[in-house]
Amino acid sequence: MEGLCSPSLVLDVPADRSLGPFGEEWNRLRAAVSCLRHENQELRQQLGQLQTEVSGLQRANLELRQEAGYWQSRHRAAVGRISQFEGTIQQLATEKRQLQSQFQEQIERLEAEKRQLKADLFGRQTEKHSHDGYGELVDPLEQRPPRPRGQQAGYPRPPRRDYSHLETRTELNELPSAQRVCGHCGKALAVLQGTEDSEVVEVEVSAYRRLVQRRRYRRTCTCPGQRTFTAAPAAKLIPKGRLGVSVWLEIFLDKYLSYRPTERLLAAWKLFDLDVAAGTVADGLKRLEPRFVDVYEALKRRGREQGTLYQGDETRWLVFISKEGKESYCWWLWMIQSQDTVVYLLDPSHSRAVPETYLPTNRTVVLLVDRLASYKAMAQTKDGSVLLAFCWAHVRRDFIRVGKGWLPLKGWALEWLRRIRQLFALNGQRLEALADATAFAPRDAALRKAVAEMQAQATRELADRHLHTACRKTLDSLQAHWQGLTRFVDDPRIPMDNNGSERRLRGPAVGRKNFYGSGAEWSGRLAATMFSIFATLALWKINPRRWLTWYLQSCAAAGGETPKTIEPFLPWNLSAAQRHDLGQPSADSS
Repeated sequence: MEGLCSPSLVLDVPADRSLGPFGEEWNRLRAAVSCLRHENQELRQQLGQLQTEVSGLQRANLELRQEAGYWQSRHRAAVGRISQFEGTIQQLATEKRQLQSQFQEQIERLEAEKRQLKADLFGRQTEKHSHDGYGELVDPLEQRPPRPRGQQAGYPRPPRRDYSHLETRTELNELPSAQRVCGHCGKALAVLQGTEDSEVVEVEVSAYRRLVQRRRYRRTCTCPGQRTFTAAPAAKLIPKGRLGVSVWLEIFLDKYLSYRPTERLLAAWKLFDLDVAAGTVADGLKRLEPRFVDVYEALKRRGREQGTLYQGDETRWLVFISKEGKESYCWWLWMIQSQDTVVYLLDPSHSRAVPETYLPTNRTVVLLVDRLASYKAMAQTKDGSVLLAFCWAHVRRDFIRVGKGWLPLKGWALEWLRRIRQLFALNGQRLEALADATAFAPRDAALRKAVAEMQAQATRELADRHLHTACRKTLDSLQAHWQGLTRFVDDPRIPMDNNGSERRLRGPAVGRKNFYGSGAEWSGRLAATMFSIFATLALWKINPRRWLTWYLQSCAAAGGETPKTIEPFLPWNLSAAQRHDLGQPSADSS
């Protein structure tokens, strides 16, 4: 007990002397109790403090637990966001790689287009080979040394041209009188039989006035009726006009056959002291345009009714008039050629309506064209009455553009160009044996085999998912037009290309560049009419100058009107003698 309280606490308890010997024990007990009470109070105080601290610690623990839960949730959210960000980063990285790939493809495509446009702008405008190869897709297997100009070694010289069909004007050259005597004795020289002849070809162009004097007559009898008579007036193409048939002949030939602007012709005439106003020419052409309408319509009827194999093409033609529903001056000059006619059709639109209206609907025909959508959309194409044959030259240009534009694909393009070149060669060999059935069969079989191998090659390459986009696009077009491209295999009449129709449009294209088109709708109609007449005459090998002279003189004889019937002037109605007289000079005399 003594250890429970300090001595100071025991001494503070008063002693009770009345209990005797137990008093001290009692006092000690009382002191111990007092000490215990005091310690109890202190412990209670400490317990209260501890309870207060525990309560604070519990509150702190609760707050810390709450904060821990909050931060754990924030941590989980952060981890989720990190995972989301990592997924986004991966997605962005994938998109970046895709965009880089797309951009790289786009850069390659633009670079290819730039090379193609540069070749189109600065390269040669012909598909013939040049010595330097600039702007071309040169095949190293087809390269040959440049051919020297002029006469080629080992080839016969061309025959001397014969001009005996031209008018002959004879000139007799004699020695001067002083030289017709002997230089020693002065005796006159005798004239020998025959002459030593030489030939000089001359061209004489001159302008002159043709003064027509109409003789007048008076009756010498006394019979009733008219007393005076006058000879018939000169036949004129334009009544009361001063320009004769020969003048209008030169205007028509120069403008619509040579494709020169009229102002150049008028400037050339001024060198011959002939000054003709441009307005006079324009007004005269407008008045003469109806004279050719019947011939033009006859050409169109003939083409529609007799044609079985056609070629078609089109080019721009400017007509400088304002037309309702049309914003620009760009019209279209369509060309459709049959076996014996060539017809040009001028129309404001580039739609299927033009060839659809012209081509027949009552029989099956073949039309060789490029891949313009207007031909594919025609009603006759859809119902099968017009079978489209497509041009291999246009397909060849597709591969050339790929080889020029994408340099890594040059080898691929050259391989396909060699296959196309082989088709042309095999078809040419087949056509040479067209009249010989024995020689025709093996050549036809070789062509068909090459066509089948080409189709199989295209199918194999298209099955490759790594095929370049430019290659795939070209082969897709080849497959889409395959039926029309191979129509020539079963019908040898069909050419493999439409170069013939493109050549027919080359002249009008030159005219478009030289005189920009037409300033009025009647002028455009006249251009299409004259292009049609001259192209058809060329098809029949008829000299356009002779034919047009004949026709214009006939119009003049009819009082400046169209002849009553134009049937005698149509090429297919001419007799053999007429075609000979109107024909082009032979090859050895032209």
